[in-house]
Amino acid sequence: VEASGRTRKGLGRVPRRNQERWKRERKSGKGQGSRQSRPSTRAETAQMTDILSYNGGTIVAMAGDRCVAIASDRRLGVQYTTIATDMTRVFKMHDRLLLGLTGLATDLTTLRNLFNFRLNLYKMREGRLIKPKTFANLVSSTLYAKRFGPYFCEPVIAGLDDEGNPFLCAMDLLGASSNDDSFVVCGTSAESLLGTCETFYQPGLG
Repeated sequence: VEASGRTRKGLGRVPRRNQERWKRERKSGKGQGSRQSRPSTRAETAQMTDILSYNGGTIVAMAGDRCVAIASDRRLGVQYTTIATDMTRVFKMHDRLLLGLTGLATDLTTLRNLFNFRLNLYKMREGRLIKPKTFANLVSSTLYAKRFGPYFCEPVIAGLDDEGNPFLCAMDLLGASSNDDSFVVCGTSAESLLGTCETFYQPGLG
C-alpha cells in the first residue's frame, strides 16, 4: 500500500508472501495474467498479408481474328472458404469494351461503380464511346492516383478499336500496364494460366 493509502494496481489483492512469486511468473510468461501467443508460420503470414488473393479470382483474355474473349471464375471465397459461386468479375462497358477485375471484392465493387460513373461523364462530354486504349489510360491514372492507399484489384481490359483490331491490357494495383497482342492473365492462378495459354493459344483464333 502506498503512502497515499491507494492500493497498487495488481498487487493490493495478492498476499504479501505471494507477491514476489507472482511477479516472477508474470515476467516468465507462466502466470494467469500473461498472454502466450503461438508464433505464426510463414504460410500463415503470407495468407494474412496477401490481400489480393484474400477473395481469390482469376481472369484471362485472348485476342483472335478481329475479336476478343475474356473469361473468369465465379468463386467468391475468404481464403480457403467458399462463400458463393456466382461472383461477377467481368463487366461490359459498352459493345466493344470489356473490363475484368480480380482482387479484393469490396474494392472490385468500388472500382466498377467508379468506372461506370466516369464512362458516363466521358460519353456526355465527348458525345461518343470511349476507345479501349483511352479507357486503359483512364484506369491506369485512377489506380495510380491512389498509389499510397491503393485499390487491391488487378484490371484486365479487352476490346476492339475503330478498325476492329483487338486490344488487350493487364495492370497491377498501381496502374502499371502490360499490353499484349495474344493473351493476358491476372489473379491468383496467373502462373498456371500462363502455361495453359502458351500451350493452346494460336494466332487468328475465332
